[in-house]
Amino acid sequence: MRLKEKYIRAARGEYQKKFDVKNIMAIPRITKVVLNLGIGKYAKEKDAFDEIFQAIRSIAGQNPVYTRAKKSISGFKIREKQEVGLTVTLRGERMWSFLERLIEVALPRIRDFRGIDPKNVDQAGNLNLAVKEQIVFPEIAVENVRNIFSFQITVVNSAKSKEQGVGLFRLLGFPFKKE
Repeated sequence: MRLKEKYIRAARGEYQKKFDVKNIMAIPRITKVVLNLGIGKYAKEKDAFDEIFQAIRSIAGQNPVYTRAKKSISGFKIREKQEVGLTVTLRGERMWSFLERLIEVALPRIRDFRGIDPKNVDQAGNLNLAVKEQIVFPEIAVENVRNIFSFQITVVNSAKSKEQGVGLFRLLGFPFKKE
């Protein structure tokens, strides 16, 4: 786990100096990564739904959980308790492995990628990204893809503010735009 080692050996010390943190336990750490996906137009197509399920499973390294509609909405042709999305929560070694693949491989493969906008970090210091095509991940064989879908990635950490969150992500090597 190169990213985890980078966090432990280098990023924590630099963060402590940069933000003048006295106690090492007060340094923010990444707690989890959540992948979230709405299936929308693929809800009625069983083959497409299965393909999306397998793709998210191979990207995340674990099975996703179905999210269900809380109430019926006739305009969208959704019934209560109908499966409308998938979500995966990664923690521990799988989380570090996923983040490493995201930073090193997937983000550089995105067409016209110029860096992560610091506006994608919320006031609590969590990073929210949208991936428009799942084919940027190396686990997906492009030849076998019939349905291209997008999904959201949320990197949750224990930072107290946006500045602390951006500082932590920069020290970990997330490619932010130059300000």
